[in-house]
Amino acid sequence: MFSGSITAIITPFRNGKLDEKSFGDLIEFQLANGTDGIVPCGTTGESATLSYEEHDRVIEFAIEAVNRRVPVIAGTGSNSTDESIMLTKHAKKAGADAALLISPYYNKPTQEGLYLHHRAVAEAVDIPQVLYNVPGRTSVNMLPSTVARLARIPNIVGIKEATANLQQISEIIEMCGPDFDVLSGDDFTVLPTLAIGGKGVISVVSNVAPADMAGLCDAWFAGNIKEAQRLHFKLQPLSTAMFYETNPIPVKTAVALMGRCELEFRLPLCPMGEVNAQKLKSVMQGYGLLQPTGVL
Repeated sequence: MFSGSITAIITPFRNGKLDEKSFGDLIEFQLANGTDGIVPCGTTGESATLSYEEHDRVIEFAIEAVNRRVPVIAGTGSNSTDESIMLTKHAKKAGADAALLISPYYNKPTQEGLYLHHRAVAEAVDIPQVLYNVPGRTSVNMLPSTVARLARIPNIVGIKEATANLQQISEIIEMCGPDFDVLSGDDFTVLPTLAIGGKGVISVVSNVAPADMAGLCDAWFAGNIKEAQRLHFKLQPLSTAMFYETNPIPVKTAVALMGRCELEFRLPLCPMGEVNAQKLKSVMQGYGLLQPTGVL
């Protein structure tokens, strides 16, 4: 159902509020450069500090701006099952193509708890749902056996797998079969994931280099392995720079350096430290995204 380069898009702010003008321009920038899908209200979209009203508006705006040109997979996960159901119901009503549901975080459910949580959301809302396993954020790892159980539920159609563990990714692909969409959740592992049967990526770095990440996926699916490898290695320094500090601090800084949004975060996120900011700027200059005279 979902494949290729899907961007976990940032949420631009201006004077403390959603900057709809910049958000719309960012979506057009993505679509003009070959992006295959948009994920609003993911971790990269600072969903944790959005109010319910803002969360709903970001998703609604993204759906309106995309206008069915590519799928919109709305981030609707929470560490509360009832809250996840509420947010997912809104995404369906707004017209999202699917929902992305992060594993419940902080409360560290068991594997059975993870299964029951996602089953409850799937049964409550008839919309395609993509699991999101990111133990570095949630402190719980959804094991391949749990993913396989959930994959048998008809409207659970895929997973954003962000462990960067190729053995685990391989087990998920083997256990869930070819109709279950396994998407890399790490820009470093896109090509290896594709090589073992993955369908694509939900990407951070594609916020700043959408054409190259889309090109990597397109080259792979076209059988042009050398081109996919070239883009993989080209993207590596930039992908690394996106995690000099906690995501989405570096990627939003990069987008701001490109003049595409204000450099504005919500506490407890804050601007990059000067050393890391200069390292980021240097990588972007080397990549060709900034002129040498660019300043923060």
